[in-house]
Amino acid sequence: MSEQEWQMRVNLAACYRLVASYGWDDLVFTHISARVPGTEDEFLINPYGMLFEEITAFSLVKVNKAGEKVSPSAFNVNPAGFIIHSAVHEARDDAHCVIHLHTSDGVAVSAQEQGLLPISQLFVL
Repeated sequence: MSEQEWQMRVNLAACYRLVASYGWDDLVFTHISARVPGTEDEFLINPYGMLFEEITAFSLVKVNKAGEKVSPSAFNVNPAGFIIHSAVHEARDDAHCVIHLHTSDGVAVSAQEQGLLPISQLFVL
């Protein structure tokens, strides 16, 4: 494993734990993925069934754009959970990290007729 991949693993695990500390996780049904540095189609994602506060740099699973494990891991990945991530990573090579959450505020806004509107410079597609 390269030093860059290790650093990405550490940062991604920290991101999972921050999301958990803010209460933005949804048990095991949300995901954060990150492109493995130096690759075009390999990503790190959470192991299926593990709570966000349990995730470590070692437990992250390396998968390809089809969600298939590309390195040995004792953990599985929820294939349905990676579908959105793989589509974003494939469409946007500049998307190094993709976060999919079900926060109460996000659900409330998305349930409105107009949904989330791109009206702020902080909104990024």
